[in-house]
Amino acid sequence: MVNFTLDQLEKLLFQKERIRNISVIAHVDHGKSTLTDSLAAAAGFIDEEVVGEKRVLDIDKNEIEKGITIKSTNLSFVLNYPNNNNDNQYVINLIDCPGHVDFSSEVTAALRVSDGAMVVVDAVEGCRSQTETVLRQALQERIKVVLMINKVDRLIEELQQTPEECYQSFVRIIENVNVTINTYGANIMNECKELIGDIEINPIRGNVAFGSGKMGWGFTLLQFAEMYSEKFKMSKEKVLTKLWGDNYYDYEAKRWTTKSISSKTGKALKRGFCEFVIEPIFKVFEKVKSRTNQEEVEEELEKMIKRMNVTLKLEDHKKDNKTLLKTIMRRFLPASNAMTEMIVLHLPSPVIAQQYRYSLLYTGDLNDKYAKAL
Repeated sequence: MVNFTLDQLEKLLFQKERIRNISVIAHVDHGKSTLTDSLAAAAGFIDEEVVGEKRVLDIDKNEIEKGITIKSTNLSFVLNYPNNNNDNQYVINLIDCPGHVDFSSEVTAALRVSDGAMVVVDAVEGCRSQTETVLRQALQERIKVVLMINKVDRLIEELQQTPEECYQSFVRIIENVNVTINTYGANIMNECKELIGDIEINPIRGNVAFGSGKMGWGFTLLQFAEMYSEKFKMSKEKVLTKLWGDNYYDYEAKRWTTKSISSKTGKALKRGFCEFVIEPIFKVFEKVKSRTNQEEVEEELEKMIKRMNVTLKLEDHKKDNKTLLKTIMRRFLPASNAMTEMIVLHLPSPVIAQQYRYSLLYTGDLNDKYAKAL
């Protein structure tokens, strides 16, 4: 059952600063539709158990049979950010766009009526030809973008990469996206830089998320910064800057450093992102996958789950390893939270977006009353 009423939706529609009109764009098979399942579940349209499998926005018979999006499909819902307080509700008007090059006209039409876009990139495949194409289309429409690096579970399970290798994979994807943004967006965005702000993506700014649409989990660095703020006795803003780039924590010296070698012991140090962000996820995968008794959760795994503030129901203990892992990760790091954070904080409302987009949308005199109304 949906988590909002028609009255709530109607009330929010009159608060334009609380509206986000977004498109989800990507190369084909990079996981747009599975990611939107998490947002649909957060809004109450589907059960969280079928997240990543339902593909709620694939409604055409051919889409369901072939497993790809053919027509752009929209969904409007209300989500809470940053908590369940009714004063923090936002209307999300989302369009799930096709990724195949043959349906690029659908993407163009969707972007024309959007104010922001979430670009999805497969963590294994990286940026592909259509990724560049849809990014270029978004920039031409003066659309601000955020990045979701999807299918991180494939790096862990299929490629069996180390945390450092995962980090390097993420860096390459982010660099490639920023190259495309700078190539096609520099001239366009310079015309309205004061209004639109910096359009480059950077995990420290919070406009990049990582996760797995199929498993329903995802995170931004801000979420981990909030977790570690008390541990390091630092503000979350300061911790955030330490969780990306060449930042290492030296336990012997009890301080952060930009050098990968300890100044006291000479031992190699782990990168902050690897040690405090991705390694805990690796450990959860490892502990769950090595579970031998399918009828219960071992004591060590139980302790780890409690430290993560995750509560398992009695029936969850009897799930197979794959399903249990999905349940734990989805409750530890819900993908909907990470995406909602990016959408609300880093994509503009119609009030802001139309200040720099109206000249593209209106073909008449830009000084007349209709242009000003836009």
